Amino acid sequence: MTNDELSTHELEPISIRHSMTPSIVVFDLGKVLVDFDYSIAGRRIAAQANLSAADVQQFLDHSPLLYRFETGLMTQQEFFAEVRAHTGFHGSFEEFAGFYADIFWEIPPMIELHAALRHQGIPTYIFSNTNDLAIGHIRRNFPFFANFHGYILSYEVKAMKPNAKIYEALEKMAGKRGAEILYLDDRPENVDAGAARGWQVILQTNPEKTRAAIEKIGLLPAS
Repeated sequence: MTNDELSTHELEPISIRHSMTPSIVVFDLGKVLVDFDYSIAGRRIAAQANLSAADVQQFLDHSPLLYRFETGLMTQQEFFAEVRAHTGFHGSFEEFAGFYADIFWEIPPMIELHAALRHQGIPTYIFSNTNDLAIGHIRRNFPFFANFHGYILSYEVKAMKPNAKIYEALEKMAGKRGAEILYLDDRPENVDAGAARGWQVILQTNPEKTRAAIEKIGLLPAS
């Protein structure tokens, strides 16, 4: 992708050619509504393990184990057992769960954007590749998370974006298709999969550009 193409991708929906105003807004979670850093988990787990923090982080972030966990093919306890076997972690499951999941913080302008859309009466959905340890932590600690019409989560659907199965699950839950859907995500391959289904999409690069694109569509008044 060239710099010029990326600029267009950042600033406005790929499907801006649609004259239809979308009727729902679908949010990715990580790097859109909350930021995260796996190195936090790596350092905490490594303090009770046989690997360095960098090696633990590399394993957590890139191991095929994470794919299995986030597509619902493993339970929390099975995931913990595999991590413990690989890293030599000698703490309890409860300690591990806290270390692993407590890596998130809100992105305030995006939380405010979501609140503004809700104030306009626009239904909103969470659409995320994630796992139940992370979601349990977010649900307990971030009040904004309760304020969505529905949640499509990879570990429940047993498919991860950009697999078509998870997009179909969102359409079925929301009862919407094509340009009725506006979708925000930070990963190009995920928004491209939505655009291929006719969704209106925004590639999240920063909150200001995302808000400007939503205002351009007409879902919010100009700020």
